[in-house]
Amino acid sequence: MPIDEKDFVKLNYTGRVKETGDVFDTTYEEVAEEAGIKNENKDYEPMVLAVGSSQLIPKLHDEIKELEVGDKKTVVIPCEEAFGKRDPSLIQLIPMREFKKQNINPFVGMPLTLEGNPGVVRTIDGGRVRVDFNHELAGKDIEYELEIVDTIADNDEKIKGLIKVYYGNPTLDVEKTEIEIEDAVAKITLDKLAGFEQRSVQEVTLSKFRVAREIYENIEEIEKVQFIDEYEKPEEEAETEEAPEVLSDDEE
Repeated sequence: MPIDEKDFVKLNYTGRVKETGDVFDTTYEEVAEEAGIKNENKDYEPMVLAVGSSQLIPKLHDEIKELEVGDKKTVVIPCEEAFGKRDPSLIQLIPMREFKKQNINPFVGMPLTLEGNPGVVRTIDGGRVRVDFNHELAGKDIEYELEIVDTIADNDEKIKGLIKVYYGNPTLDVEKTEIEIEDAVAKITLDKLAGFEQRSVQEVTLSKFRVAREIYENIEEIEKVQFIDEYEKPEEEAETEEAPEVLSDDEE
C-alpha cells in the first residue's frame, strides 16, 4: 500500500557524502560505531517520521512516498536539493578581540553560534578568526539508504515517536509519558525525569514547540497541544520507634 502525505512511518536510514562515502547520520548503531560517529546519548532505532513534514529534506519525502512497508532504496540527492551550495557570504572574518572580550580562546574546528546562526572556526590568522556559517554538508551531493520498517496508525504511538525525535533527553522514558486526546486537544505529561535535564529553558521550550507543531500539522484529529508539568509531594514514610530491650531477671 503506497505511503501518502502525513502518514506516519518508521524509517531506517544511513546518510553518506556521495563523493567520499563518509557517513554523517544513521539509525543503525553498528554503522555509527564503524564510522566513528556513535553518540552514547542516542537510541539507534527506526525514527518516527510524518511524511511531508520538516523532519527531512523535501526530496527524501518525495522518494518515501514511492515506497511501501519493507521496501529499501538508495537515493542520490544533488547539493542543490540537499543542504544547498556553499555561500561565500556566510564566511566571516571576526577580530580576535571580539573573542577575548568574552574570555573565549577560539581554535580551528570550534563550533559557535552568532545571532542564532551555528558556525565553525575554519582558520585563525593573526588577529582574525575565519568562521564558516554554511551548513557542514553544503556543496556536497548526498546519498541516502532508506528502509520503510512500518507504518503507525495509533496517535499515542505517533506522539511518543515525535517526542523521541525532537525532545532529545536521553534520560526520559517515553513509555512513562501520559497522553490524553479529547476535543481535538492533546494533553501530554512527560516522564518525571524530563524535569531534571541539563538544558536551558530556551532549549526545552523549543523542543516542546517542535513536537507540538509536528503533532497539530500532521495528525488531523488534533488542533492544540498542551504540555502538563506535574510535581507530586512524595509520601512520607512512617517512622517506627524500636521498643527498648528489656532484660529478664536471669540476664540482669
